[in-house]
Amino acid sequence: MWSYTVTIENKSPETVQLMSRYWHITDAIGHIQEVRGPGVVGAQPVLEPGQVFEYTSGCPLPTASGAMAGRYQMKAASGEAFEAEIPAFLLESPHERRQIH
Repeated sequence: MWSYTVTIENKSPETVQLMSRYWHITDAIGHIQEVRGPGVVGAQPVLEPGQVFEYTSGCPLPTASGAMAGRYQMKAASGEAFEAEIPAFLLESPHERRQIH
C-alpha cells in the first residue's frame, strides 16, 4: 500500500470545484489499474482564487514500485467544465532494486 499527498492550488481568477478524479496506475510489471470516482477522499472541494486544498490518500500496488498519473474534472463558477492534468509520479521503494518505467 502506498500513501501519497496531493496539493491543489487554484491559480485562476475564478472559483472552481473538483468534481471527479481519474487515476492511471501502472505497477512494476506493467499491469494497469484505472480508478474513477466523484471527488477525492469523500470531498468535492470548492477553491476560491488562490486557495489551496491538500489531501492524503492511498494506492494498493501488488509490486514494490510503480507510477501514477491522472486528471481531475473541474467545474468553474461560470459553469464551464475543464480538466486539470496530474503529471506522472513514481512510487519507488527504497528496499527494491530500481526499475525504469
